[in-house]
Amino acid sequence: MARRPLPRILSSGSAHIARSREMARSAADSATDVLHPLITITRGLRLLAGAGRRKWAATPKDRRGPALFLVGALVLVVALVPYGPLLALISVMAVAGWQGRDRSPSRSGPSEAELQRLRSLYEALVPYFSLPDDPNPLFAHGGEWEKAFDEYEFDADGRLTRLRVSYPPYFMDGDYSSRVRIEHLLYAKSGRGREYLFEWDEEGNELVMSVLPPLPTGIAAQRFVTAPGETVLGFTDAGAVRRTVPVREGDENRDAPPVVWRTGARSTEPHLLAVGRAGSGTTSLLRSIALQALAHGDVVIVEGNGTGEYASLDGRTGVLAVERGLSGALAGLEWAANETERRLIAANRARQSGHAVPEDTKRPLWLLLDRPSALAHVAAADGRPDPQELLQVPLRHGRAANVTVVVAEQFETLDALSRTVRTHTRARVVLGAASRGELESVLGAPPRTIPAPDIPTGRGYARLGAGPVLRLQVPATPDPYDDATSDAHRRAVLELLPDRHTPLHGSAPAATGAPDAEPGPPPQAQAQTPDQAHPQPRQQRQSPAPMPTVVPAEG
Repeated sequence: MARRPLPRILSSGSAHIARSREMARSAADSATDVLHPLITITRGLRLLAGAGRRKWAATPKDRRGPALFLVGALVLVVALVPYGPLLALISVMAVAGWQGRDRSPSRSGPSEAELQRLRSLYEALVPYFSLPDDPNPLFAHGGEWEKAFDEYEFDADGRLTRLRVSYPPYFMDGDYSSRVRIEHLLYAKSGRGREYLFEWDEEGNELVMSVLPPLPTGIAAQRFVTAPGETVLGFTDAGAVRRTVPVREGDENRDAPPVVWRTGARSTEPHLLAVGRAGSGTTSLLRSIALQALAHGDVVIVEGNGTGEYASLDGRTGVLAVERGLSGALAGLEWAANETERRLIAANRARQSGHAVPEDTKRPLWLLLDRPSALAHVAAADGRPDPQELLQVPLRHGRAANVTVVVAEQFETLDALSRTVRTHTRARVVLGAASRGELESVLGAPPRTIPAPDIPTGRGYARLGAGPVLRLQVPATPDPYDDATSDAHRRAVLELLPDRHTPLHGSAPAATGAPDAEPGPPPQAQAQTPDQAHPQPRQQRQSPAPMPTVVPAEG
């Protein structure tokens, strides 16, 4: 029995509830600010009433009668005096406001433990920020740390969360190694286990160190609000980008700053390289990219490990092939190279004749390769060509043909990547634990932060071309067929998967898988009319043209 969809009022109820909560919080904060004097006077009246009750309880019984007579006489005198009740009311309100004021002691400076931490940090910086010939040193043993530390903040545990350091002009702040020594010293003295951001102001001779909050790890795979040609790699700090997208994190909806990668004919970084270690989340990143790419294009996946991480995508609409063997990878990549050339020729002929570019050349084609170096070793042992050699045409001419290449590799086998892959993948992502040297070698620039030693899966850095290095948290996109996957994440991934396409009748038999055989067009295209040979837009066809099926040779 088919399940009926929920009414719109129920499916979108969480957004209305979240918006109502925000409005209620804002109204409560505004009401608190407006009614603050009334709240203070009410608190003072409560304190005065309590003091009166305690005074009455402490009064002996034989004196309570004269006390009541005295109070009554005083009230009568006040009532008979001109403007007496008004003056009495004003006096009572003034006393109540004074009694109800906030009496919490205000901190005028750091505590003794915080002072000791600042002094020790100042003494540790003396060898780096001082010279023997300086007549008036800013940093000196036993000197005044207040002149060097302009601003400082501590958390509830007494650990530094923000520090502004003024250093002398002769410090070589343009030298990378000198800056790294200062950053590591501040990181060690301020407390490990947190991620720090260092902002150097060479013009003003100031260094600002601040503790970054952890990036959210509860954002799972979902349909992000992006334009065609935009892919959300993950999420970063709020001040690092100028854009936010609505996301669902658990049961709440909020806005998060994304790292958006733009592909297509006008992209300056049309191809991407993701590097990490085992368990760092590179496979989840490729799976997230595949789910977003299937909304507007077709995908070819080459899995070098052959562990079945992309089994959930096999046979889905828009997924042309999921290859796990060497023969299938060679055939699929050769077809992709021929398809890139065909698109270029078709677009060039259309422009020369003054016609519009064919629609089948505009549909994006994605080539996702997970650890191609594993297939390179197998190809070298078998005497067959490296699959990376077939990526030269898609990498060099993919931007003009709407072909995007994404390669994921591990640090241990990074040297096995070809020069062509390294040169044309200018969008870079590094996930997992990595040293500053490794980050700089992959990203081309060092990050401005010192990463924490223990980081979750999918945490790392991203750099798009010559842009800044951004912190990155990849949305949780695990394998839905893995038993260790939570139910919430499994449902999130399964909801994004396209339907499985139905095989067409009368298709040609599978290829033999000979290494030197030319893959040519898909087998269904060989049995159809010329108008049906090339892929058409999704609204004009039921399923994309499948890749040739290759049976790998045994032995």
